[in-house]
Amino acid sequence: IRRNINTDPMPRCRNTIQFIFKDRPVSERNYWLIVQPGKEVDLCLLDPGFDVDLYVSTDLKSMTEIWLGYAGVHQMSEAGRLILTGSSKLAADLRAWLKLSAFAHFAKKVA
Repeated sequence: IRRNINTDPMPRCRNTIQFIFKDRPVSERNYWLIVQPGKEVDLCLLDPGFDVDLYVSTDLKSMTEIWLGYAGVHQMSEAGRLILTGSSKLAADLRAWLKLSAFAHFAKKVA
């Protein structure tokens, strides 16, 4: 996911996005993306100490479904499986900056 972040729709300053996977063990629950203009997106496994601009709280299955194109951000939000807290701009543009997997564009077969 880190390599698929589109920084164009993001504010032109450092943006810190914390992903909280509530179904994971404590040691695997929190991840931070640090997005700075003109730099690669950093993925941190430990709190980098920056103020968080957007909290993305979900479970791993829901995030995977979004990233693979099985479900949309709005659909998961409406179902309460994705909770966005913080910057309304980052939250509203989530679908624009979180580029989907290359496999998301293939037809889906539901078992």
